[in-house]
This record gives sequence, structure tokens and C-alpha cells, in this order.
Amino acid sequence: MAKQMQLWLAAAAMLLAICEAELTTNATEQYLQPHNEARAAVGVAPLQWSRTLASKASTLAAHPPGSSSCDFFNETAYFNYGVNQAVAYVLDSPETVVKLWVEEGRRYYNYACNSCAAPEHKAECESYTQVVWRKTVKLGCGKGGCGKDGSHHICLYYPPGNVPGEKPY
Repeated sequence: MAKQMQLWLAAAAMLLAICEAELTTNATEQYLQPHNEARAAVGVAPLQWSRTLASKASTLAAHPPGSSSCDFFNETAYFNYGVNQAVAYVLDSPETVVKLWVEEGRRYYNYACNSCAAPEHKAECESYTQVVWRKTVKLGCGKGGCGKDGSHHICLYYPPGNVPGEKPY
């Protein structure tokens, strides 16, 4: 009986590991695909997934330093990386969050002037331009819980974009 229980526990652990790997792969693709679609739309090379950046982003999304899990963390502490973050409710998918960064920002960004059409939408423009920044090559994202039905999404980019005076693409 004890031997059967050990075999059952081992099988359950293996199944859980397979499911976790599949969920991680799906989340990776849900973050990476819309980034690369937005980049392709402006003629920029695709990003490569970075496990290191994803691990850092997941840690920040789960427990932002010095704040509750629903607050944005202070991005200036991560000046080596570009950062996009969002707090989403009703458990929005990674794909939905990235598409929101792209759609909102693209609506207000003026490429010819390399500026945001409305100063009050500067954050949306910068989220978009970070997604399509031509010199950025690596991406890692993470998601943490936020309240009962929310999630905190963070993506880190290397090298960072939004360099003053430079166009994104």
C-alpha cells in the first residue's frame, strides 16, 4: 500500500510539473506574440524571451518593493531596463494587457514629431514606444495577484527604450 501511494504521489508530481511548464509556455507566448506583432507592424526585429528578465518581473509583480501588491513599483530603481506595468482586473490575460499598451499608445503617439499628441497620455505613448523600440532585443514578463480578481503585469526590456531625442523605430 505504501509503495502504491509513493507511485501515485510521484505521478501526481510529474503531472503537476508538466502542467506548470505548459502554463509557463502559454504565458510566455501570450506576452511575446503581441509584442512581436506590434514590432513587425513597424518593421522592427522580434524580441527574444529572457528567463532572467521574466524571473525578475515575476518577483516584482508578486511583491513590488515597499508597496502593496496592487501598487506600481518605482521604475527608476530599474534604470538598466525598460519597464511596462499594468494592474488589470477580472484577471485579464497577458495578451490583453500587451495589446492595450500597444493600442492606447499608438493612438496618441506621433511618429513624425516623435511625441505624444496629448501630454496627459505620455505614459500610454511611452508604453507603446517601449514595446516597439528597435534597439531592445530581450523581453521578460511576469504576473502577480492583485486583490480578489486582479493581476499585476510587469514586462522588463533590455536594453531599455524611450531614450530622449531618439525615435523608437
